[in-house]
Amino acid sequence: MDVSRPKTRDPEAWIAGAPDFSRSMAEQLREWILRWEPDLIESIKWNTLCFSGRKLVCAISACKKHLSIAFFRGTELAETCQLFDLSESNTSLQSIRLTTLQGFDLKAFRQLLHAAVALDARGDLPPPPALRREEWPMPAALAEGLKSNKAAAAFFDSLKPTYQREYKVWIGTAKQPQTIQRRLKETLNALASGRKWAQRKG
Repeated sequence: MDVSRPKTRDPEAWIAGAPDFSRSMAEQLREWILRWEPDLIESIKWNTLCFSGRKLVCAISACKKHLSIAFFRGTELAETCQLFDLSESNTSLQSIRLTTLQGFDLKAFRQLLHAAVALDARGDLPPPPALRREEWPMPAALAEGLKSNKAAAAFFDSLKPTYQREYKVWIGTAKQPQTIQRRLKETLNALASGRKWAQRKG
């Protein structure tokens, strides 16, 4: 996530501080979500705009080159939703990645939101089962970088496999050499400072 604005707990300030590219999309999506599901409660967590019922339902991440909408129990809704970017994930969360709202299937999104809220409201449902995935291979760039940074390597080794995987996936899915090096530098700095992937902007 390439979010660079300062952290805040105020949704209005969060929208105002969103990057120029995604601010209007974030504002419009927020308006739709609150209009269609007015009982949802807004909060700021992990520098994202979250919407909660009984528990967290969905969240908006406004970035410099895209906007992401995450559904916290998305894997339980994936079979009925064609909007998700079914990329690698370590949790039940699934996301929709947008660079424009033009052509966005608003009807499908509204149905997804209603389904997510209904799922959240069902207190009789057990929590989603933990996902079991094959181990993600260690990217060569990360392996070399950890060899040269003892502090980063020590913290990386102390992390649970789930949190190690987040860094491995992030670097391992980069295609361009400059992207790999940029992510590697950010990774090593974060690990040396004792931060997990979600906290890497620190």
